[in-house]
Amino acid sequence: MELIQTKKTWKELAQGVIDGNSISREDALAILHTKDEDILEIMNAAFLIRHHYYGKKVKLNMIINTKSGLCPEDCGYCSQSIVSEAPIDRYAWLTKEKIVEGAYEAKRRKAGTYCIVASGRRPTDKEVEHVIGAVKEIRENTDLKICCCLGFLNEDQAARLAEAGVHRYNHNLNTHVNNYENICSTHTYDDRVDTVEKAKEAGISPCSGAIFGMGETDEQAVDIAFELNRIDADSIPCNFLVSIKGTPLEGQEALTPVKCLKILAMMRFVNPTKEIRISGGREVNLRSLQPLGLFAANSIFVGDYLTTEGQEPTSDWGIIEDLGFEIEECAL
Repeated sequence: MELIQTKKTWKELAQGVIDGNSISREDALAILHTKDEDILEIMNAAFLIRHHYYGKKVKLNMIINTKSGLCPEDCGYCSQSIVSEAPIDRYAWLTKEKIVEGAYEAKRRKAGTYCIVASGRRPTDKEVEHVIGAVKEIRENTDLKICCCLGFLNEDQAARLAEAGVHRYNHNLNTHVNNYENICSTHTYDDRVDTVEKAKEAGISPCSGAIFGMGETDEQAVDIAFELNRIDADSIPCNFLVSIKGTPLEGQEALTPVKCLKILAMMRFVNPTKEIRISGGREVNLRSLQPLGLFAANSIFVGDYLTTEGQEPTSDWGIIEDLGFEIEECAL
């Protein structure tokens, strides 16, 4: 297939990206608008870029939900928000021992990164110290990389987490700035960007992505990819909305598996050197096409997410093995 904008094939466009050229917004949008029957050409081109930077390695990540529900924010997609009526478990902070125990489970699942996540607007200083205590013990006894996702941070909290050995901080942009008021009213898009910047300033690797399928246009999806490039996110989780009963976005139609593949390919073209992670909603949205996603992405979660179920780690290991890929070794 030839692109109208550049008169190049997808493979030629991919080689240009490998050679150091940036893809244009027009060509990024063309990826999302390509015919479904051309999806294998798109994925093959994305794989050329993925393989150049990451070979056939797949990074595994595991989440622990250290505080569930009890959140004052009104994010429309989230079962833990104050406006959600979803029947989820609600509990305050897990003990340090439980958090550390989760790290060993991450190792058993062959994960290289352990993600400590807590609901809420922002952590108190006492809660940050609670996490730091667990982080220090995990760092002393395992070779796991640790990612935290605790909400908005101030400079001092970010600095303390960095000093404790937190490698990465997750704070997703979630959606396009012009779509944000349709998703949340208790904080702003700029609030999220600010926390990503604070993590970067503290020397923590920024992890930031989006949830696709929340009413954004294709043009907005492309803008999100370029904004993540601008803020220089090292790890980009690509979530696909799971429409949870009892949330404001209940009933939102799921994206098709092929549309999800196009989004992953577009994200790889726009952010060629970055970790692209297929995250929440993978099983529901990609369904039987999950293996194809790894031709663009180089990272996935294993096990359950925050309040939605994933699939058995053995199934993910099987996908990776069947593709001829290999799990990235856990090392700092």
